[in-house]
Amino acid sequence: MPGSNLTRIEAEERKAVIEAPIHYHVDLDLTVGAKNFGSKSFICFNAKPGSSTFLDLIADEVTSIDLNGKSLDPAVAFQDNRIELTDLKEKNEVTVEARCRYSNTGEGLHRSVDPSDGNIYLYSQFEVPDARRVYAVFDQPDLKATFDFKVLAPASWIVTSNMPVATIEDDPRETLDGTLGDKPNESTRLWDFEPTPVMSSYLTAICAGPYAEWHTEYLNEDGRTVPMAQYCRQSLAKAFAKDVDYLFDITKKGFAFYAKTWGVPYPYAKFDQIYVPEYNAGAMENIGMVTIRDSYVFESKVTDALAERRVVTVLHELAHMWFGDYVTMRWWNDLWLNESFAEFTSTLATAEATEWHDAWATFCSGEKSWALRQDQLPTTHPIVAPINDLNDTYVNFDGITYAKGASVLKQLAFYVGRTQFFEGIHNYLNRHAYSNATLADLLSELEKTSGRDLKAWSAKWLEESGINTIATGLTVNADGTIAELKLTQSAPAEHPVLRPHRLAVGFYNEDAETGKIVRTEQFELDVDGETTIVEAAAGKPRPAFVLVNDDDLTYTKIRFDAESQAFAEANLHRFDDALARAVTWLAFWDMTRDGEFPAERFVDMTLRLLATETESTTFRYALACMGTTAHHYVA
Repeated sequence: MPGSNLTRIEAEERKAVIEAPIHYHVDLDLTVGAKNFGSKSFICFNAKPGSSTFLDLIADEVTSIDLNGKSLDPAVAFQDNRIELTDLKEKNEVTVEARCRYSNTGEGLHRSVDPSDGNIYLYSQFEVPDARRVYAVFDQPDLKATFDFKVLAPASWIVTSNMPVATIEDDPRETLDGTLGDKPNESTRLWDFEPTPVMSSYLTAICAGPYAEWHTEYLNEDGRTVPMAQYCRQSLAKAFAKDVDYLFDITKKGFAFYAKTWGVPYPYAKFDQIYVPEYNAGAMENIGMVTIRDSYVFESKVTDALAERRVVTVLHELAHMWFGDYVTMRWWNDLWLNESFAEFTSTLATAEATEWHDAWATFCSGEKSWALRQDQLPTTHPIVAPINDLNDTYVNFDGITYAKGASVLKQLAFYVGRTQFFEGIHNYLNRHAYSNATLADLLSELEKTSGRDLKAWSAKWLEESGINTIATGLTVNADGTIAELKLTQSAPAEHPVLRPHRLAVGFYNEDAETGKIVRTEQFELDVDGETTIVEAAAGKPRPAFVLVNDDDLTYTKIRFDAESQAFAEANLHRFDDALARAVTWLAFWDMTRDGEFPAERFVDMTLRLLATETESTTFRYALACMGTTAHHYVA
């Protein structure tokens, strides 16, 4: 289907023709059968007079097209998943009626039948652009519009969308198929939703079915009361009811954290979270109505790692309401920025606003280790990869664009300073509210608040592949004090780029009372170029262990001085701080993988760590890597 693979050039050309305001009236009929649904789009838009463009639509059948009062032959105008629009006026109206197909693979409007009770559940998934599978649309993120949705559905169902319901009207018609609702030949209802704010089409959403529901409210920071809801299928309702209050509480903590951190209150009319079956992703940030895979509805006790991951996922999607929804990328090449930002800030919120205080240790053991692994493969690529068409988006999003991207944004926040970073985010959100922006727009705001040159930073961090290594060199005086603490940065021959790092160096010693290994001093500094001297360390007593990249603030491989390495190998299980353990353990694993540390000793060290480890995420990843290492060692 070549017409479904929109190129960036085509999108730019269409953007040059179509002008705001754009408004959609979308009517969906969910009562016509198990295979198809009815779709009607009435679109009002401005354009350059005399120009031509096209609408996107993937449908089994188009029954009528009307452009500015003139009927078009669907057999001629609808070709290759596009509807040709010619001889446009300054103000235009187009109506498209079609029969679209339900999906069973997760894109468009997915239809699922619960095998436990036969209930039918529908939900939409429109990223990367699949709104065109449900209604005729200019399906690209920078053609933002307002939307009115009306949905005809069986009377026993509920229907949700991005906005609150305006009216629900009983309809005298009966469904044509007794399998549609819970009752044979039941009546229908017409759900009419309030108009949306200006938004991108891929963020519109519809869910319908006999979902179980729970409701509460949030007193928003701007004085509004925001309705909140949680939904799941009926067969999971008993299990989900045990967690609903907790998930509402986590969500409210996220509302407060983001509003305070960014200085921008939640901008939308409501916030729903709907746990849906057969989801082919983790979750999706539809404005005002997040969809989440219902494997996150726990029917039995789960590991702490999975429980924490659910919290991060909830806060990740909530972060998108600001970053991605309120301000949206201009083209899909900045989709990495949306996801990396949400992953970074959701981990920050989890660590600082919930009971999961060691979320950064989880991030280090999971996401960052994933990034390091993929960044050392021949298939590595820059974080900012060219996205020339929609097909590029399907192959360019992996551990580099998500996990490395989030790690690098964490470094960026520390590089410019936390206060300056979030002040820049505040300015960025306000300047581009309800509009589109680019990475350059974000960096421009951060340059203003920090005074840092981020063009050079971006060129090295985002446009070049590979990972640096920072090694510690230590010279000690006869009295045991430090003569010189030197950091040496290197890069692989395939990607010879030395990057600027803002990081911390931690000194660790044994606590006499507890016997734990604890941080006793920390130094923050900039590392740039091949060699950096830690001036503040001179004259200090040599600690038992020196940890470069303390608090895991930058994205790099690290190597220890000989004494620190020996101490950590023998005592890692005694380290009190979960993040310090994770960073240090990951460095040992990296050395083992690079052939610099014997696999037998790595297994022995890891067994000691696992015997006392309290963080299930570090435990799980350590066990997995130890298993891989032991397998190769025994072989």
